[in-house]
Amino acid sequence: MPTPTEQHWTPVHGEPYQPVPYRPARMATAETLARAAELRARMDERRTVRSFSPDPVPEQAVRDAVACAATAPSGAHQQPWTFVLVKDAEVRRRIRAAAEEEERLSYDGRLGEEWLAALRPIGTDAVKTHLTDAPVLLVVFQQRYWLADDGTKHKHYYVDESVGIAVGMLLSALHQSGLAALVHTPSPMRFLSQVLDRPANEKAFAVIPVGYPADDCEVPDLVRKSLGQVLVEI
Repeated sequence: MPTPTEQHWTPVHGEPYQPVPYRPARMATAETLARAAELRARMDERRTVRSFSPDPVPEQAVRDAVACAATAPSGAHQQPWTFVLVKDAEVRRRIRAAAEEEERLSYDGRLGEEWLAALRPIGTDAVKTHLTDAPVLLVVFQQRYWLADDGTKHKHYYVDESVGIAVGMLLSALHQSGLAALVHTPSPMRFLSQVLDRPANEKAFAVIPVGYPADDCEVPDLVRKSLGQVLVEI
């Protein structure tokens, strides 16, 4: 299947509305239902993995997943995200060391007992082997503003919502490609900007290890809410 033709995006701040036709082919109802049921079943298999195999992953599959994530809707279509693909083992080691330092402080009291009690059934602790075991990391940054050519700052809108949607689409794309992932959010995350030398307008949002589950991988015995618990029909 050919790769979609890419165009280099530039800001269109203040330019007039210029619509183009949108006429996607309508799918037959039977195919819609079949695809929806297949996707529901496939996504129900998705699990957060904390035990990764060091086996390499097809890097193009990861890039394609990022490209899928970048199709997410965003406030005023300003696309306020940056995805950093970290393959270098030493950089991943530095990220793990800094993350574990913050995590130890959190688990030693910064989180508070209520949060620790919520985490207990998940089986997490301050040791984050996934940051070095997984062959690649995707570090997601949110762009709080952008700079025009003249240096003027322009605010982005609905940044948290936009980047959150993009991360959800990223996880779905990775899972559909046969890859496992984990959303890791050490707090605070300022060290990620320093380690990865990101500009001042970017703020770390999440670290996502990507790979295959280890042969001895285990996950918590969890039950998702039923459709009836999450859907209200009026």
